[in-house]
Amino acid sequence: CRTIEKILGKDYSVQASMGHIIDLPKSKMGVDLENNFDPQYIVMVQKRKTLTHLKKYAAGAENLFLACDPDREGEAICWHLGRELGKDKNVYRVTFQEITSKAIRAAFEKPVEINMNKVGAQQARRILDRIVGYSLSPLLWQSVAKGLSAGRVQSVALRLIIDQERKIKAFEPHEYWTLDAVLKKSNGESFSASLDKSGDEKIEINDEDTAHRISEELKGQNFEIQTVKSTEKRRMPQPPFTTSKLQQESFNKLRMRPAKTMSVAQSLYEGVDVGGGETAGLITYMRTDSVAISDSALEEVRSFIQSEYGPDELPGTPNKFKAKKSAQEAHEAIRPTSVSRTPDAMSSFLTDDQLKLYRLIWMRFVASQMLPAVMEQTSAQIQAGRFILKASGSRILKAGFLTVLDDSAEDDTKRLPELNEGEKLELESLAENQHFTKPPPRFTDASLVKTLEELGIGRPSTYAPIIQTIVGRNYVERQSSALVPTELGFVVVDLLVKHFERLMDVGFTAEMESMLDEVEDGKAEWKSILRGFYSDFSVALDSAKTKIEPVRKKEELTDEKCDLCEKPMVIKWGRRGKFMSCSDFPKCRFSKSIPTSTACPKCTDGRLVSRRSKTGKGRAFYGCSRYPECDYISNKLPSASNEAQT
Repeated sequence: CRTIEKILGKDYSVQASMGHIIDLPKSKMGVDLENNFDPQYIVMVQKRKTLTHLKKYAAGAENLFLACDPDREGEAICWHLGRELGKDKNVYRVTFQEITSKAIRAAFEKPVEINMNKVGAQQARRILDRIVGYSLSPLLWQSVAKGLSAGRVQSVALRLIIDQERKIKAFEPHEYWTLDAVLKKSNGESFSASLDKSGDEKIEINDEDTAHRISEELKGQNFEIQTVKSTEKRRMPQPPFTTSKLQQESFNKLRMRPAKTMSVAQSLYEGVDVGGGETAGLITYMRTDSVAISDSALEEVRSFIQSEYGPDELPGTPNKFKAKKSAQEAHEAIRPTSVSRTPDAMSSFLTDDQLKLYRLIWMRFVASQMLPAVMEQTSAQIQAGRFILKASGSRILKAGFLTVLDDSAEDDTKRLPELNEGEKLELESLAENQHFTKPPPRFTDASLVKTLEELGIGRPSTYAPIIQTIVGRNYVERQSSALVPTELGFVVVDLLVKHFERLMDVGFTAEMESMLDEVEDGKAEWKSILRGFYSDFSVALDSAKTKIEPVRKKEELTDEKCDLCEKPMVIKWGRRGKFMSCSDFPKCRFSKSIPTSTACPKCTDGRLVSRRSKTGKGRAFYGCSRYPECDYISNKLPSASNEAQT
């Protein structure tokens, strides 16, 4: 707000709503299912003071300009604000992709009306999520444990993680061996090559005896280069970031989780002090699926490349990138608002996290408008008796856009020395290496966001909250960088898939997202989407209410005694998963976490148990089962790591 107020001057008072002020009530469904899905909106309890404050400022104003974020949620906030504050006033909607003087002034010179198609899409999504959440959660309370919840999109994301975990558990590794040689030229230069063929047939080695037998045979052969082939390949620059691509790259390069990435990006968008009393937004709006670049930004970055890197690095015409079908044409990609504000120039004004993320965004944008890199890829076949070994390498002929990127050196590390057909080689060493086929990888934050985007599940604003929700509900745990489903996650997904197969179907969820896009595009009416959904969902819901199984009643007796009354302890289900409780509940209310198999590193007598903090975000940590005698705590099991930033 301060940045915008400085730009507009003293004739304007700029105030923040701090997000939604009107929403559905938390205490009930808040949707009239019998009366065409009319929402029963209320002023949010925690926003009553905010609304009073806004009304005071709006009271004496003649014109009301609504400048919330340029997406569905922002449009809905504007609509609600207009209805609350805009009586007897001229109400205008202003949108901008960046908080800069030029963009703000241009938006206020050409205000528009509130886009009711966007508002309709937001209402449809909000009501869909409310119907699903408030219908399914009580079933989980009835079947598993009170306090559990389910969601329309996050439950499907959880299913993806569960399905992947089942593939991992079903995977059977197979042994295989490789023979890896180091070969030396007559001038002393060495390079690596691996056994590839026997005659014309690809060779497969499945046990140590075979590997050793072939190795001994190879050692007695003469090695001669049979063929050398070199090809040039162009590696094209990638488009500037969309939300999902930024979250993926930030996690992979900076170990920054999606929620943290979006928080830091928000601060860069809203504006930072850049010296001389100037506050400026450093990046464009960060919730976008568009790769479009404005004409003025293209002109600026091309001029920058020419002056900083030379005309030889600039393509004749700007690089254009194909947009996704669902991308919003009015939006831009995530880019610097001014490419002349280089990361080095901004380093003294930014926090470490801000600088790291800004550097990532800046480099990607500049690189996107440079020439492609030209790589030379070389492969050689080496004859050794009846065997063929293969060597490959690459080198950069022209760096192009790689000049800007920090990781450009990685593409020039696998060079081969100059090789000639017919050249004799000496075997320097030959290693017999055992391998096992690997199971499918677990999802990370980055790979889950990538998969959600590819499948059409969720939208730019929802990727980070989806992951936060399923981790926060203890349906998924973090082990190092992996997202690992808990036993509770398995139970919840299996129940939902059994009774709500269509709702939990990936294709159906993607179809619903497309239908919401159609509402936003004015091709569908938002209540018709709700009617179509609810007609099938209500049938499944009625059936589930009579058929769902009571998992919570299946208690497991243990050999342990209650610390308070010495009655047997039993394992029960709670909203955080399984826990141990006194069998004499409710007379005795003693309970504790189920210990893991990991011994306490401090006292060695206790075992580590998973706990959650009672303050803050309720984060998981591990403590000794002998607490308070032993006060050991850790945010990870000793065998795991947790490098990613929250």
